[in-house]
Amino acid sequence: MAASRLPPGALSLKQFLRRQQVLQLYRQLLRAIRQVPAEADRRYLKDWAREEFRRNKDATEEDAIRMMITQGNMQLRELQRTLKLAKS
Repeated sequence: MAASRLPPGALSLKQFLRRQQVLQLYRQLLRAIRQVPAEADRRYLKDWAREEFRRNKDATEEDAIRMMITQGNMQLRELQRTLKLAKS
């Protein structure tokens, strides 16, 4: 088996791609939260999102990370649906 050319502590391709998914989800959540009309609700949701991502930042188990991303995407879609209904 050949020695890896990656420096110690470097992310594998799979980890890099998963990290990109997490960052994309975080950005999408923050963009959706910006559309919430009430300032207090916006602040609450922003703090909630930050805390959830911070709390899970050290997760390493692949299945758990995938489940959290799926759950986060469902919550994002629910927020987007709620915002759409509030505007109509």
